[in-house]
Amino acid sequence: MGLGLLAGALLCYSFFIEPYLLVVRHYQIQVQESGEERVRLVQISDLQLGENYSLQQLRKVVNKIQKQRPDVIIFSGDLFEDYKLCGAELEEDVTALLGELEAPLGKYAVWGNRDYGGGAERAYRRIMQASGFHLLCNAYETVQLADGQEMLLCGLDDSLFGKPDSSIFAEFAGQESSYRILLLHEPDVAQLLSYSDFHLILAGHSHGGQVRLPFFGGLKTVLAQEYVRHFYTLNEKTGLRLYVNTGLGTSHLAVRFGVPPEIAVFEIQL
Repeated sequence: MGLGLLAGALLCYSFFIEPYLLVVRHYQIQVQESGEERVRLVQISDLQLGENYSLQQLRKVVNKIQKQRPDVIIFSGDLFEDYKLCGAELEEDVTALLGELEAPLGKYAVWGNRDYGGGAERAYRRIMQASGFHLLCNAYETVQLADGQEMLLCGLDDSLFGKPDSSIFAEFAGQESSYRILLLHEPDVAQLLSYSDFHLILAGHSHGGQVRLPFFGGLKTVLAQEYVRHFYTLNEKTGLRLYVNTGLGTSHLAVRFGVPPEIAVFEIQL
């Protein structure tokens, strides 16, 4: 009987409590010890809006992000769980909520696998642009910082349903940038990019395993087998690191265990 009660309690927690939590993780990245320029970058990923992730939850995320006073906001893809089911009726409210996010150095997004198909492709582009996000699809932008330094942000297309093209790297190969960040959706793609001239790669897609059991680890999905959550060093020589955001929503089942929804905040000292 005791085991049954425990199992029931764990199931209730996994379905009705943890998916509605919101953890803010803070990280310090020191590029130069004497650097006086600080950039606060906030990353979110995998909202998967729909039946299992409501506008009320998105409102909570928006409020929490604004409390961090971000300079830059990054969205790593997967806006809706399945756009054709309820995306059209949510679109206006989602656009308005994302439009409330403020970041003086810009808001940027990349494509996720769920941002394609079922009418999502046109809607995703429309929503992100209308809410003030720069959608980086095999493209880059240079962010001018207050002290004259530059931070480069480059985004690749989704690797499952898009057409990622790393030849874009050649366009800024000789450009002097104090810090270079690559944005993509599926983290395992980063294995192929460990040679690249970036300081940090930001990804999502994995949901951190979504359900992590002792001794078994988390669930894994395609292109998130090797890299599942948080920091990994891809190149010891250059110091290139990958951060895998564990996301906000859920996929398939509205359940999380041991992997609460997260907002990642990076304080970059240049």
